[in-house]
Amino acid sequence: MGFFGSIPAYPDALHKWRIPFLHYTLELGRIDKMSMVFAYVYVVIGIAMLIFALREKNDWEHVSALIHIGSSVSAIFARDLFTYIFFVEVATWSAVFLIWFRGTKTSKASGFRYFFWHVLAGGFLLAGSIIHVQTTGSIDLNLMPWGWDWTYIAYYFMMIGFLIDAGSFPVHSWLPDAYSTGGVTSVLYVTAFSTKTGIYGLIRCFPGVELLMWLGVITAVVALFLAVLENDARRLCGYHIISQDGYMICGVGIGTYLGILGSVSHIICHIIYSCLLLMGASTVLSVTGTCKFTNTGGLYKYMRISFWLYLIGGFSISGVPLFNGFVSKSMTIEAAELIHQPIAYLLLEGATVGTFLHTAIKLPYNLWFQGREEPPADIKVKLKERRENTPINMLIGMSIPAFLCVFMGVYPYYPFYEMLPYPVEFVPYTITRVFSIVQMFVFTFLSAWFLRTLIRGTPTFTLDSDWLGRVPGNAIISFCKEPLLAFGSFLDKSMLRVAYFVITSFRRPIIAMRMTPTGIGPGVTIILIIFTLLAAFLMNGI
Repeated sequence: MGFFGSIPAYPDALHKWRIPFLHYTLELGRIDKMSMVFAYVYVVIGIAMLIFALREKNDWEHVSALIHIGSSVSAIFARDLFTYIFFVEVATWSAVFLIWFRGTKTSKASGFRYFFWHVLAGGFLLAGSIIHVQTTGSIDLNLMPWGWDWTYIAYYFMMIGFLIDAGSFPVHSWLPDAYSTGGVTSVLYVTAFSTKTGIYGLIRCFPGVELLMWLGVITAVVALFLAVLENDARRLCGYHIISQDGYMICGVGIGTYLGILGSVSHIICHIIYSCLLLMGASTVLSVTGTCKFTNTGGLYKYMRISFWLYLIGGFSISGVPLFNGFVSKSMTIEAAELIHQPIAYLLLEGATVGTFLHTAIKLPYNLWFQGREEPPADIKVKLKERRENTPINMLIGMSIPAFLCVFMGVYPYYPFYEMLPYPVEFVPYTITRVFSIVQMFVFTFLSAWFLRTLIRGTPTFTLDSDWLGRVPGNAIISFCKEPLLAFGSFLDKSMLRVAYFVITSFRRPIIAMRMTPTGIGPGVTIILIIFTLLAAFLMNGI
């Protein structure tokens, strides 16, 4: 039983590829509607990303990308906990290399942070899984028990691991760093698969846990505030990806049919439009060498097709009617309304306004316009005098998710609804819902237009939740570098002096006495004589 009612049963699955392991059987292939819907979108978007990255000359980046896609799909099909954890860790390693391949100092640091957080998540998952297996004897990746006492410690560990992988607040700070410092094309793979595989684990194991609903709502709202002052387009997209992950986690926590459907459908739509958003920002980075708002603007004349394809992604993530995000977001928001959670409903509804302001207005305005006919001089010299400077393979790669965003938004019933794990009776396009959301977006656009000078980029640095750990961490590092090392050096020198004095005293006690300050030399000599006599007495006694 979930907090808000019974948890829906998953459809019967076809189990394949069993491997004996100790006293258990690892199952690499659980093929049901839940795993298949993830696999479909992983593969389709993976193809679009590979097309987008065709001009990438680093062959190892393509290898890492294929490993990342394959391991993410394998984790989705895993029937047991150990297989899931194994493939998630393989995906972690491949993602780290995808971030490192950019070769900058910041990308190396972000890669290490990504590695640290995901290894920590894997440690929590493994610890919880081992305790769970020791207690129950089952290794199945299925619905887990939940409660509020120490007998559920295994499931607390598992949930923490899933939440870190999912990029939930407050363990989300690795995500915008990784997305903003990775390579032009390599970051796309990390964007689409990492967090969604973690949310898949929550759907399988913890549907209906009320804690997840509130964590999802907090994540959706807090990420918007963190994105307000961002100056980097890809970092801003990263925060809005975190915000959308909050909707998915909230749907899992609601746990009803509509809540789970809303979570799964939003995952599918989000993979598509988040990929499109990062592609749009990456095209600007590829052509101009930067995607910071303070360095761009005036690019519309040279990158028109990229702008319109990006804008489809911006409308989709915002939940504009006739785009896929409207269909999936509405499910989760309505699920919160149906279980009589007005606070969750209002916060999720209000978060759509912030998303629209940032991704559909602020980001395209700063990258492509800013009231300029031409880009800055250092950017213009890199551009050719034609309407589109973006390589054709990138435009084709963007066109695939752009088409899906529109098609799934205009006609969601087939094949989108047919792919979902449960029958869908939800009707997204009602007069009330469409009128209310359009009304909010119109007023948001008008306000942003009249105050457009206030949404221009400024060179700022966002203090995230990891600041609470960085401050004491830096203090500890400073203490270890200076006072602790100085104290250790003092001890080393003191011990060497004592050792030298003892050795010299035994070999040449008169010289040692002369080398020692007056009063100390005779005292040491007396002590040595006493110890010599005592030793001789003991030897004679024995």
